[in-house]
Amino acid sequence: MWLEILKSKIHRATVTDANLNYEGSITIDEDLIDAANMIVHEKVAVVNNNNGERFETYVIRGERGSGIICLNGAAARKVQKGDVIIIMSYALLSPEEAKTFQPAVINLDGNNRIKK
Repeated sequence: MWLEILKSKIHRATVTDANLNYEGSITIDEDLIDAANMIVHEKVAVVNNNNGERFETYVIRGERGSGIICLNGAAARKVQKGDVIIIMSYALLSPEEAKTFQPAVINLDGNNRIKK
């Protein structure tokens, strides 16, 4: 048996842009990708705290240090610039691994900088 466990979470990211005319995905500042232990092209779940929308997409690399959080393609219809979102990825673990696994969780301020 495998359990689907939270692997990575970017908590309270502020949407900096929404680009309907781009091939789908979420653009994330590469510093945030690294800090959250995510990888480019990884599937993520996104929750919009402002309107309750929940959807899945995949990660693409944004400019390092830019603070960019941009929803692209169809996902751009589910957010507005300034919305606060949570970005999560999951991993399949054995029950034994799941008992001790600790996800990477980063909390952001209103400028998409990691809170210490």
